[in-house]
Amino acid sequence: MNSPTPPPFAQAPIGLFDSGVGGLSIWRALRQSLPNENLLYLADSQCAPYGDRSPEWIIERTQRMTQLLVDQGCKALVIACNTATLVAAQALRATLSIPIIAIEPAIKPAAALSRSRSVALMATSRTLDSSGLQSLIDRYASDVEIIRIPCPGLADRVEALQLSGPEIEAELRHRLAPALQSQADTLVLGCTHYPFLRATIEAISGSRFHILEPSFAVAAQVHRRLDQANCLNTQTQAGNSAFISSAPMDQAQKVIQALTGLAEPTMLAFPTQTLNTL
Repeated sequence: MNSPTPPPFAQAPIGLFDSGVGGLSIWRALRQSLPNENLLYLADSQCAPYGDRSPEWIIERTQRMTQLLVDQGCKALVIACNTATLVAAQALRATLSIPIIAIEPAIKPAAALSRSRSVALMATSRTLDSSGLQSLIDRYASDVEIIRIPCPGLADRVEALQLSGPEIEAELRHRLAPALQSQADTLVLGCTHYPFLRATIEAISGSRFHILEPSFAVAAQVHRRLDQANCLNTQTQAGNSAFISSAPMDQAQKVIQALTGLAEPTMLAFPTQTLNTL
């Protein structure tokens, strides 16, 4: 029996949104896992990071940014930001009808993996303090010690392409000290910016930790949701990628080029009326 013919909007792009360029770690996984899909990535780098903002600000800004992607005709949205997910995903799902795939810290797989029953979590202050995170811990890791490692400013370093070298290594040693001095055997990267620092983290910690980040799990969930909606892109050629950033165009293009490996990333103009930071 033949599968139903995908509707015309199957070729519409998947929209990805992050407070900055961290969600490019999710873009990278989607590009590998769903090579035929068209992707539209929105980085609100002018306002990054969201982790130290109020919940009210995060909800309103996230709604504004995701509406921009909806207006571009996206068939699904990936919230590639842990803070936006934990604070604003519920409000988004109440107002949007397209599939919304959100990201959250990998507490559940970390709890299943840890043998020492001790897990370290690197994240922004807002993520660590959120009720959404506590709900994850209560549901999946109530018998696990969660060592919360606040990392103010770390996402900014990724935005500035400070991914290696003595300065970032010294900061990561400082941040990781509580985990390295504990019984933790698993480290959760609770911000999508942090996978770009993984090589430096591994250089500091060696093989001490199982390091978890959810990019390929998110890509698998996107595939499932699009398949259920019969809107997977069945084109045979490789999908295209385009990028929008609230940062100055030249700066944004340089950072996106460095983190994606694309020689000439396709940059779209950010609507000036959306530059209001609330």
